[in-house]
Amino acid sequence: MRRPDAEARAAAERSGRRAELLAACLLTLKGFRILARRFRASGGEIDLVAKRGRLLVLVEVKARRSLDEAVFAVTPRARRRIARAGRAFVARAPGLADCAVRYDIVAVAGLRLRHLADAWRE
Repeated sequence: MRRPDAEARAAAERSGRRAELLAACLLTLKGFRILARRFRASGGEIDLVAKRGRLLVLVEVKARRSLDEAVFAVTPRARRRIARAGRAFVARAPGLADCAVRYDIVAVAGLRLRHLADAWRE
């Protein structure tokens, strides 16, 4: 039998994966090609890496009860973590070196999504 905290973590994991799937679908509909999901590098992780033309988008996906809660859940610490992972991703893919890099947030609340393009600058 699972402990209550393990069950909560498992539910949060399922919710996060569902939110990432919805976000990937939204970005695909907007003409982006998903290059990576849950990219991990030392010191950071990126939920989604997408590309459209010469634009590389590093996306943080947040699921909360409201869209505003989801947007405000992306802390300065998370932004630094995503930026570190983004630099690692570009370093591993030299063909992307000439792409413009943008940081986006996709907020998810139930089936509602909000895509904040250029949510912050490094």
